[in-house]
Amino acid sequence: MASKPGILTDWPWKPLGSFKIWISLSRYRTAKGNNRIVDKGIEFDQVDREANWDDQILFNGILFYLVIRTIPQAFRLPFWRTDGIILTALLHAGPVEFLYYWLHRALHHHYLYSRYHSHHHSSIVTEPITSVIHPFAEHIAYFALFAIPLLSSIFTGTASIASIVLYLSFIDFMNNMGHCNFELIPNWLFSIFPPLKYLMYTPSFHSLHHTQFRTNYSLFMPIYDYIYNTVDKSSDTLHETSLKRPEESPDVVYLTHLTTPESIYHLQLGFASLASKPYTEPKWYLWLMWPVTLWSVIMAWVYGRTFVSERIHFNGLKLQSWVVPRYKTQYFLQWQRDAINSLIEQATVKADKKGVRVLSLGLMNQASHGEELNGYGELYVQKNPDLKIKVIDGSSLAVAVVVNSIPKGTTKVLLRGKLTKVAYNIAFTLCQRGIQVATLHKHESEKLKAMLPTIPESNLVHTTSPSQKIWLVGEGLAPEEQLKALKGTAFIPFSQFPPKKLRRDCFYYNTPAMIIPKSFENMHACENWLPRRVMSAWRIGGILHALEGWDEHECGHKILDIDQVWQASLRHGFRPLVTSQN
Repeated sequence: MASKPGILTDWPWKPLGSFKIWISLSRYRTAKGNNRIVDKGIEFDQVDREANWDDQILFNGILFYLVIRTIPQAFRLPFWRTDGIILTALLHAGPVEFLYYWLHRALHHHYLYSRYHSHHHSSIVTEPITSVIHPFAEHIAYFALFAIPLLSSIFTGTASIASIVLYLSFIDFMNNMGHCNFELIPNWLFSIFPPLKYLMYTPSFHSLHHTQFRTNYSLFMPIYDYIYNTVDKSSDTLHETSLKRPEESPDVVYLTHLTTPESIYHLQLGFASLASKPYTEPKWYLWLMWPVTLWSVIMAWVYGRTFVSERIHFNGLKLQSWVVPRYKTQYFLQWQRDAINSLIEQATVKADKKGVRVLSLGLMNQASHGEELNGYGELYVQKNPDLKIKVIDGSSLAVAVVVNSIPKGTTKVLLRGKLTKVAYNIAFTLCQRGIQVATLHKHESEKLKAMLPTIPESNLVHTTSPSQKIWLVGEGLAPEEQLKALKGTAFIPFSQFPPKKLRRDCFYYNTPAMIIPKSFENMHACENWLPRRVMSAWRIGGILHALEGWDEHECGHKILDIDQVWQASLRHGFRPLVTSQN
């Protein structure tokens, strides 16, 4: 929103809400880092501010409809007319570019800037959709400018379908390109044809306008900035340095995977509006996109390599999220395990060669079936004994988060779900603190006693009629078991996947996670089903490993000192997430 909203700042249909599709062409390249222009990150407020990017589409669609309905010459246009294409190009290079330049300079006058154009400039780090984020009044002015070539060709009888489609495509392409935040125009292009420097801008040229504000005002042709001496003196240098910028080498990699076919839209590479909210059941309109979803499933299968989906900076650390192109259901298939293990091992070796210090395994890359799949990451360490990178599963912090989520004064809890490394260590820690751990099934109690022989049997009990009001739940919690819980029971998950909420008279905690410090940069997507600016304990575990410089793997049955890890998380600014939902 502009700092002092003026008349016609809001769009007429703002009260109707919004229906969004996605456009995030540049996020993959800026996440990898090569040719990136501006290093700063994007935050949730920018995602929210730019969520109405389709207002321009609705507005233009209405105006085009009115033109067709009111101007007879706009009917039954020929497919191609060369004279109309030439006229459109000349009118754009002349009147449109010239008038836009002076309109743009006027919008930077403090009166208009504070009421209108400051809304657009709130985005220092631009994305393709930033190009169309303007108040309503500005779009009226821009449409009037861009209508000059279109209406002129229509009234002179030279218009064609080709001239209109090509001109609108040109405007959209150049506008999006100028805001993509990575440089893609090669230097040799200007060497071959030097005048092109004055006829076509580059992403770095326009990026300087968003960082310096009062330079590089031109629309797509820098010639007017050169004529009126408003070109930024560092334009050429920034273009060259951006082209030479190598791919970023992170310090910490969080290795995750896709969960459902629709989960691709919840990545930063997908729908910005969906990625910025916790993952829930698929939205109804995603069913309309099943061809795109099917295509993404096929590409995930064919591509066969992990890909970068997110980059974050924190306390001098460069963090990246890499995605294994496989879905949750595939991890349960025996015949898929070798292929999945191969993908994870390749990612581990690749990260090691890049100089990554820590690789943390997320979701089912280590959890649930982790022991059967890869021994919580131990398989990769055994197969590659020369690894310098530290492979961790984050279990220590997950245990610490769950243990510290249990209300003070609790004397007994019920442990239910698949018994994992996290579950065993939670039971061990609670028993050491004098809290009784009960199970619903006898074989679970026997497993616990076998794995924890030093714990007194009185602290590990089996019950068929649970009276505990604190349930620690993992995967495999059956619906009928939830029905056995007393009213007001708190379900605290210890797995990375939350249980289904079947009881309205009970409380459901989030999966093990913590609120991140404000100093995290470039956080503008939610991690799966977690709220904004909240990270899973497994992911934070990898960050702590690098911050503390711990020189050991945390995989297999290895567990770090629970209290030490918990105190380290608090010391670095992570805060407990005390939220439950009924």
